[in-house]
Amino acid sequence: MANFGFSIKKTRSFNLSQADLRKADRLLEEVPSYRLCIGCGGCTATCSARQFTDFDIRKVHNTFRRGQYEKLADELRKCMLCGKCTLVCPRGVNLRSLIINMRQLLTPSHETF
Repeated sequence: MANFGFSIKKTRSFNLSQADLRKADRLLEEVPSYRLCIGCGGCTATCSARQFTDFDIRKVHNTFRRGQYEKLADELRKCMLCGKCTLVCPRGVNLRSLIINMRQLLTPSHETF
């Protein structure tokens, strides 16, 4: 078999009906503007932290919405809470509040749902 310098990744499938979405539902209660997100990527494009790290706000949003919380706390620490993402959001999503609430929901003290 020839080596072309890349390999085919395993299929990533996710069964949303089996996911624990309690934290994502709670986030929607805390930050109602989160429902308005259309995933355009404007927040990621203007992110100050993205210049220095591999932080991707859109990826964090999608991962949180799917209930995949495992490594998100570490990822959210990369956000500098500068607010540039909130300023450019065409739908008016309060992204600073969203990040702060995600951080709070992912702390061990909030595990009692």
